[in-house]
Amino acid sequence: RCILTTQRGLSPSLMSRFYSTNYLNSYMDTGLSDEQKEMQSMAHDFAMNSFYPNASKWDSDKYFPIEAMREAASLGFGGVFVSDEYGGSGLSRVDGSIIFEQLAMGDTSTTAYITIHNMCAWMLDRFGNEQQKQKYLPDLCSMDKFASYCLTESSAGSDAASLKTRAVKKGDKYILNGEKMFISGAGASEVYLIMARTGEEGAKGISCFVVEKGFKGISFGKNEPKLGWNTQPTRTVILEDCEVPAENLLGTEGQGFKVAMMGLDGGRLSIGTCSLGAAQQCFNLARDYTKQRKQFGRSISSFQHTEFKLADMSTSLETSRLLLRAAAHALDTNAPDKTMKCAMAKKYATERGFEVCNEALQLHGGYGYLKEYPIERYLRDVRVHTILEGTNQIQSKIMARELLKE
Repeated sequence: RCILTTQRGLSPSLMSRFYSTNYLNSYMDTGLSDEQKEMQSMAHDFAMNSFYPNASKWDSDKYFPIEAMREAASLGFGGVFVSDEYGGSGLSRVDGSIIFEQLAMGDTSTTAYITIHNMCAWMLDRFGNEQQKQKYLPDLCSMDKFASYCLTESSAGSDAASLKTRAVKKGDKYILNGEKMFISGAGASEVYLIMARTGEEGAKGISCFVVEKGFKGISFGKNEPKLGWNTQPTRTVILEDCEVPAENLLGTEGQGFKVAMMGLDGGRLSIGTCSLGAAQQCFNLARDYTKQRKQFGRSISSFQHTEFKLADMSTSLETSRLLLRAAAHALDTNAPDKTMKCAMAKKYATERGFEVCNEALQLHGGYGYLKEYPIERYLRDVRVHTILEGTNQIQSKIMARELLKE
C-alpha cells in the first residue's frame, strides 16, 4: 500500500481514501446480519463519496445541501422508519443506528438534520391518519420536502411542558400564536410539526399540528450564527394568527406532548449515534495520523501515552455503540424501560463522543486546530449534542426517575 504523506503526517486530501478502504475491513460489527452489513457498507460508501469531500465547504459556506440529502433519500435514508407503503424503508431502530453512524462519519451536521427529518416522518407515520400519511409521507421520504420539529420556546426549554404557543379552534381551523426557537431546518423546511397548547396548563393541554410553510401567518427569524451545525439553518418559527386546517391536528387534542416525547426517544438515539459516527471518524484520523507523524525519531503512535490514549478512545467508542444498539433494541421491542435506556445511551454517547473528538484534536497537536484538517469541524458539530433533544442533565433526571420509582 502506497500512502502519500506530508511532513505533518497524512495529507488531508488523502485521509478519507486511507481509512475508507480499510475501515470496514478492520471494523465490521459482529452480530449484524448480512443485510445489515450491506446496509452499513452502502451508507459508509455514500458518506465518504458524497458527504465527506464537501463537508468543509458546506460548513464554511453555511450551505444546506439539499441535493446531497435527496441523493441520500434515494438510498432509503429519508424515511428510514416509515412504512414502505408510504415510500419509507420500514427499518428498525437498530438498522437506523447502523446507517446514521456511517453517515455522520461523512458529515455530522448534515446527518443530524437528516435524523430530525426522519423523526418527524416517523411521528407522522405513527400518529397520522390515512389522509395525513398519504399527503405528506411520500414527499418526506424522498426528501422532495423537508420537515422540522418544533417544541422549544424561549421560556420552555428543558421545561417543555410549560410552552406558551397557543392554538384556538375557530370553525374548521386552528389559529396558532407563539414562537418556536432553535428550529433546525426552519425556513428551508416545507413541513413543521408544532406543539401548541389547546387546553389546560402542563403536558395534558398540548397538541401537535402539521403546519406547512405556505400557511398564512407563519414566518421565520434570521439564520442564527452558530459554533457548529452550519450545514443546516437554525431559525425562530414565528406564528402570528397562523391558520391551520383542523384536519392537520396530528393525533388527538391533548396528545401532543406524548407525540413529542415518543419522537424524542428515537431522536435521542439518533443524535447519540451522530456523536458516535463523528468520534469514530476522528479516532480513525488520529490513529492514522499518529502512525505517520514522527517526533524524536519515531512515529508518535509508538509512545506509550499515545497507545493508552487510543486504547481508551476505542473503548469509549465500543461502549457507546453497545449502549446505543441496546437502547435501539429496547425501542424496537417496546421494552418498559425504553425511555430510560434511550436517555442513558444519549447521555453517554454524546459525552464520550465529544471527549474522543477532543482527544483526537489533541493528538494532532497544532494541526488539529487548523481548518485544513477536519477534526475541528467534528468537534464543533458534536458540542451541541449534549444540549439538544433534552440536555444531558435532563437525561440524568429521566434515568433517576425510572430507577427510583416505586
